Amino acid sequence: MKFSFSKMQALGNDFVVIDGVNQDIHLSAEEVRRLSDRHRGIGFDQLLLVQPPMTAAEDFRYRIFNADGGEVGQCGNGARCVARFIREQGLSDKPEIIVATMAGLMKLRLLTTDTASVSLGVPRFKAEEIPHRLSGLGPSYSMEVAGAEKEILAVNVGNPHAVIRVEDVSRVDVAKIGALIAVHSAFPEGVNVGFLEIESPRHLHLRVFERGVGETEACGSGAC
Repeated sequence: MKFSFSKMQALGNDFVVIDGVNQDIHLSAEEVRRLSDRHRGIGFDQLLLVQPPMTAAEDFRYRIFNADGGEVGQCGNGARCVARFIREQGLSDKPEIIVATMAGLMKLRLLTTDTASVSLGVPRFKAEEIPHRLSGLGPSYSMEVAGAEKEILAVNVGNPHAVIRVEDVSRVDVAKIGALIAVHSAFPEGVNVGFLEIESPRHLHLRVFERGVGETEACGSGAC
């Protein structure tokens, strides 16, 4: 199958974006994995597919596939790229666009020709909304990872995140710890793992290990 695509990035978080309105696109998980290979494919953190709406409440359907081929419900930086992609491809000239994702409806706004804002909705903290199987009242929990106790905050902003506060984010083994938590049995759908250093009330340092991808250069939902 041949198709046209755009390669886009937001803060280094990179994507392949595909017009599924004017092209009939059907990709298997294996095909997504092959395309995501940075040496033998195109290379990306996520593949984003824009499709026609399924209801009158939405302008487009917005589907997100991680590099491992799994479909997920949210990607904040990806949504900003999709907003610009829709405008540049001539799919819509509306200043405000409603897209449907697995996580629900999202509102995208074009601010200028090359900047966009996205509403990710209200963060959710209930165990069944994330989901997780951790013990305790939350939203902070204690869990054992590689023989050490980690305190995490569990939150869903369209996709699940486990946030760990650290003293120095540059000295954290993000690849090792992130990989263990991302597939931990406490998170039946997997989880994105954020390592957060608070420099001041207005300045944070964040590194994110995304499920199905690994550490990415940025994560919009993780920043939220």
